[in-house]
Order: sequence, then C-alpha cells, then structure tokens
Amino acid sequence: MTTTQTPAATDNLPAPARKTGGALLSSLGGQNLSLIGALVLVLALFGFLNDNYLSLANIQVIGEAVTITGLLAIVQTVVIICGGLDISVGSQAGLASVVSAMVFTSGGSNPYLGMAAAVGVGILVGVVNGVAIVYGRVNPTIATLAGLAAYKGVAQLVSDGRAQGYVLNDPLFVFLGRGKIAGVPVMIWILVVVALAVHIMLKYTDIGRNIYAIGGNDTAARLAGININKYLVAVYALIGVVAAVAGILLTARTGSGQPVSGSEGLELKAITAAALGGCALKGGKGGIGGTLLAVALLGALENGLTVEGINTFWQNVAQGALLVAAVVIQQRRSGERAVGLPH
Repeated sequence: MTTTQTPAATDNLPAPARKTGGALLSSLGGQNLSLIGALVLVLALFGFLNDNYLSLANIQVIGEAVTITGLLAIVQTVVIICGGLDISVGSQAGLASVVSAMVFTSGGSNPYLGMAAAVGVGILVGVVNGVAIVYGRVNPTIATLAGLAAYKGVAQLVSDGRAQGYVLNDPLFVFLGRGKIAGVPVMIWILVVVALAVHIMLKYTDIGRNIYAIGGNDTAARLAGININKYLVAVYALIGVVAAVAGILLTARTGSGQPVSGSEGLELKAITAAALGGCALKGGKGGIGGTLLAVALLGALENGLTVEGINTFWQNVAQGALLVAAVVIQQRRSGERAVGLPH
C-alpha cells in the first residue's frame, strides 16, 4: 500500500526564509561587506575615542566633506570600468571652480552664467582628453597625467594663482554650498542624485552594458558592433561635466574660485575610492555602490584622524596604503601571477 507523506511544516516556510539572508549577502557582495565592516569598525573606534564623533552634526560634516570626492569617484568608476583612467579630475574641478567664480563676477553676478561656463569648460577638457586617447592613441594614464598638469596650469594662469571672486552674496551659491533639504545638506543630495543616475545607467541601460563590455573585452565589443571610440570620448566628456559640478560645489562651499586649494589630491582620493570599491583596474568590473562605501570609509577615517588631532600628513599615508591594499586584494582574487615571481 502506498502511503502519502504529509509535508513537514519546515518544508513550507523555511526555504524562502533561509534564502533571504543568503540572497541579501549575495547581492551585497564580499567586497561591499568588507567595506561595510571596515566602515563600522572605523566609526566604532573613533566614536569610542571621541563622544562627538558620531553626533549628527559631525556625520553631516563628513557627508559634506566627501561630496566632491564622491562625485569624482563616481565618474572615475565609470571610466575604469570602461578600461580607462583619468588622473586629471582634480585639476578639472579646480579649473571649473575658477571659471564659475570669475564668470559670475564679470557677468553681472549671474550664477547661471558662471555655472554654465564651468560646465562648458568641463565638457571641453573632457573631450580633449577623450580625443587624445582615442584618436591620438595616447595611453590614458599619460594623457590624463598631462591634463593634470595642463589644466592646473591654466587655472593658475587665469586666476594668477589666487582665489577669485566672491559668491557668498548670491542666494543660489549659498543654497548649494550651505543649504539643506529635509535637514540634509544640498551637497549630499546632489551626490545621491548623480550616484543614482550613473548607477541606473550602468546597470539598466544598453549604454551601461556596452561600457562593461568595452572594459571586459574591447575586441569582442568591437566585433559586436559597439563604437568604442564614441563611447570613450563620451565617457571622458561625462567626467568633465561631473568634475565641473564638483568645481561649482567647491566654489559654493569655499565662497570663491579655487585654482588649486581644495582640488589638490582629489584624483588620488577618487582612484583610491574606485579601487577600494571593487573596480578592476583592467576594466569590466565595478559598481557605484562599492565606490560610495569606499568614499564613506575614506571620509570617516580622514575626519576621525582630524578630530583626534593626528597630523594630516598621515591621511596621505593612509590613502596610499589603502590603494596598495585594494590592488593587492584584486590581484589575489583574480589569481594573476605576481610580477617576477614563478607561478
């Protein structure tokens, strides 16, 4: 006689429940979980050392401080995924900052004119980088290293090496630099909007899929009919636009156009954040979520060191060490042979 077994209660409920946690962990990824763990550790450490570190006011300070770096890290992520690199993002932001303030001052205190001029300059320098790389066949590192020096030099020439203009008498600049929406600084909202827009582009559009394809295997992408040249120029133009936005926010935050101060070293922070966030420096891999977590980690660490009165030079040491650590982890995960060592 055949007997029918009654399903146990555990057969109906636990399976989805058991998978929920695993699916969540899988969606976050090991890289992001590591970053979350490191961020929690840093927050706990400095929160223990200083009672004011985890205050809402200081959290907002950290958020505002990392906004400009975050914007540049987002577009750095895109270009690295595409198989390129841009070392000139800090200089682009500095040039845009100067242009926005100088045009604002000379254009009848019109903030829209100053911002439009900054974005126009951003597009121009981005296209110059892209054209040099694509049609001049210059290595991206060399081309943007040249841009790092050139754009910084132009910013210093037009500003005579000094801060230019004064924008804190303009309501729009004040709103961008110091305003709040729903209790959250406007600068942070801008970072969130840009991050969401780029994330959606990368994950849910053909443009994003093509960018990953180019970085993963440019030969296969070309055979698939993707116009790699146009994509690369467009990506570098996008960097110019977002770098200009970062420059405008730098002007709004400091009250004047800054040719160097405020933008110096941003390229290192942006590359470090992208690498820590999981971007493969050879292209084809990375995401905005990991990059933002890395930006938050760098900001929390930098703020903690400052709050504890530790010499700011150690911040540069920490950034360099984190960048090396990120690359080492990538090499280990990819299984690539170390240079000069046997298999």
